[in-house]
Amino acid sequence: MAEEKKDFWTHEKYDNAAAFVPKLATKVVGWLDVQKDDVILDIGCGDGVLDIQFGELLSKGTGRVHGVDNSPALIEASIESSKKAGLTNCTFEVCDCNDLVERPELQKGQFNKVFSNAAMHWILVNTPKHEQFFRGVHNALQPDGLFVFEMGGLGNVTELVTGIMSGVARRIGLEAAKKANPWFFPDEAWVRDIMETRVGGFKIQKIEREWRETPASTGGVDAWIRLMARPFLDAVPEAEREACTKEIVEILEYTTRMPNGSNALQYVRLRVSARRV
Repeated sequence: MAEEKKDFWTHEKYDNAAAFVPKLATKVVGWLDVQKDDVILDIGCGDGVLDIQFGELLSKGTGRVHGVDNSPALIEASIESSKKAGLTNCTFEVCDCNDLVERPELQKGQFNKVFSNAAMHWILVNTPKHEQFFRGVHNALQPDGLFVFEMGGLGNVTELVTGIMSGVARRIGLEAAKKANPWFFPDEAWVRDIMETRVGGFKIQKIEREWRETPASTGGVDAWIRLMARPFLDAVPEAEREACTKEIVEILEYTTRMPNGSNALQYVRLRVSARRV
C-alpha cells in the first residue's frame, strides 16, 4: 500500500510565510489575459486567492475556473473562499497534478486556458513524470489553447537552499538531504526542450527568467523555512529537528538581512506562455 503523504499546508501558515506569492503574480496573470468566457484550469491552485479574482471577472460572462491541488487543506480553504465570495463559477478538487492524464474529465480539450503560479517547481520534482505532466496539460487544452505558468527558475532562492542543505546534511548526510529536496528549478532551455521536442504539441510564445528580490512575509524567514522547507526538515530525526530549524533560520536571517533590518529572499521566476498546436 502506498505511503500516505502528510499535508503540511494550511491557509494560515501559507499566508504567514508567503502572502506575497499571489500579490506578486501581476505579470503572469497579465499574460493569461482572462476573458469573461474563458474556461480555465488552475494547476496547483493553493488557497485559491487568484481563482477568486478570476471568478469575479468570469462572472460577467459564461466562463469558469477549476482549481486542482494535492493539498486537501488548501482545497478546503479555496472552496470556503469561493462560497464567501458568492461565486458559483469556481470549483476545486484535490488532485495529484502529475496525474492529469488519468483524469478523463480534465482531459479531451475541456479548457481553453491552463494556468499555474508558484506550483510547478513542487510538482516537477517527480522527475519520472515530467513528460506525463506536460502531456496532461496538452490534453486538457483545446487546440490553440493557452498554457501560462510561473515557477521557480534556475537560481531560485539559492541562498536559502544552501543554508537548508548545510544544516540538514550535517545531520543526515548529503545524499539524504539531496533526496529530501522538494523543488525542481529549470531554465529556459529545459522548458523549450520538453514542451516543443520531448513531449511536443506546444509552441512557446514568450519565455523569461527574472530575478526578483522579494521581501519576507509577516512570519519572516522562520515561517518560510518551517513551511516551505518542511520536506527537508521532516527528513531530520525528530529529536534534532527543532535545533536544526533554529540553526538554519539563524544563519539565513543573517545572510538575507537588508540594510534596514528587514529580510529579502532572492527569488528567480521562470515565466512561460505557450500555445497548444
